[in-house]
Amino acid sequence: MLADVGGTNARFAWQDGPDAPIGDVLTLPCAEHERLADAITAYLGRAGRAAPRDCAIAIANPVVGDLVQMTNHHWSFSIAGLKAQFGFERLRVLNDFTALALALPTLKATELRQVGGGAAAPGTAIGLIGPGTGLGVSGLLPDGAGGWAPLQGEGGHVTLAGRTPREHAVLAWIGSLHGHASAERAVSGQGLVDIYRALGALDAANEAPNAGGNNAAEETPRAAADEATRAATAAAPGEIDAASITHAALQRGDARSAEAVNLMCAFLGTAAGNLALTLGARGGVYIGGGIVPRLGDAFARSPFRERFESKGRFSAFLGTIPVFVIHAEQSPALRGAASALNRFA
Repeated sequence: MLADVGGTNARFAWQDGPDAPIGDVLTLPCAEHERLADAITAYLGRAGRAAPRDCAIAIANPVVGDLVQMTNHHWSFSIAGLKAQFGFERLRVLNDFTALALALPTLKATELRQVGGGAAAPGTAIGLIGPGTGLGVSGLLPDGAGGWAPLQGEGGHVTLAGRTPREHAVLAWIGSLHGHASAERAVSGQGLVDIYRALGALDAANEAPNAGGNNAAEETPRAAADEATRAATAAAPGEIDAASITHAALQRGDARSAEAVNLMCAFLGTAAGNLALTLGARGGVYIGGGIVPRLGDAFARSPFRERFESKGRFSAFLGTIPVFVIHAEQSPALRGAASALNRFA
C-alpha cells in the first residue's frame, strides 16, 4: 500500500510488487478522519483489501524519529505503533517532497510544462519546490554511481524577502500575523489568502483619512503594515479561500485577487531562484503541489520567471535553467513512495 498524505488530502494506492502498476487510487479528505489510521482503515475498506505486508507513506512534515506530527494538520502518530496496529512487516515513512523528488526521473514529457530556460544539464543537481497546503522543498543530487540522492529538508520555512515596498509591506503584515514571514506563509493556499488579506488591510489603511500623514507614499513598509493591521485586520479566516481568489483573478479579472496571485507567483520565483542557486540546479527546477497547475497559462504570464532570474550577477546563470511545472494525473509522490520502499528493502 502507498500513501501521499498532505495537509488537505490523503491519497492512497495499491501496488502488488516493485514493478507492478499503481492502481486503486483513492483520495480521502483529511478533515473527514480523526487519525491517519482511520483514513487507512477507510481506504482498505473501500478497496476491499486486507492490510498489506508492506506500506510506504509520504507525508507533509519532517520525519525524525518515531513520532510524526503533521505541520499543517492535527494528525500525529507513532511509526512503530502504526506498524503494529496494521501488522505491516515493512513500513517506510518519509517526507512527501522527498518522495516526489524520487519520482522526478520517472516523469514523462507529457507530464511537464516548461516555463523558460534552456535544456537541462544531464547529471547535475535538480531542484523541487511546490505550493499546496504548505510549501514543499526538496531536490536530487547525483550520487556518483549513476543514481540520485534525494534531499530531506524543510526549505519552505526559510525567511522570505521582498523586493518592492509593496512586497515589504505585505510580508511585514504577514510577519505581524504569524511571527515569522517564511516562504510558506506567502507561497501556499493559506499564504495566498493572507496576501489577499494583507492587500486589503494595506489599501484600507492608505485610504483612511490622514493615512501616512501628508505623504502616505513616504511611510515605511513596517509602519504601513502596522497601521494596516490596526486599521483593518481584513477578512476573517474562512471568509475567503485560495480557490475563490484564484477564480476571481482568472475568471472575473478582480484587481486585488489578480495582484495577490501575481505576488504569490513572484514570491515563488524568489524562493525557486534561491533554491536553484543553492543547489546549482542546472538539471532544472520542478514545481509540484496543487496550486500552480491550476493557474494554467496565467502562471507563464506571471512575474515568476522574471523573479526567478532576477539575481544580479547570476541572472544569466539562472536564465539557462529550465523550470518544469508538473502536470500529472496521478500523484507522482506515490511513485516516489514506492521507490523509497524498494530502496530500503
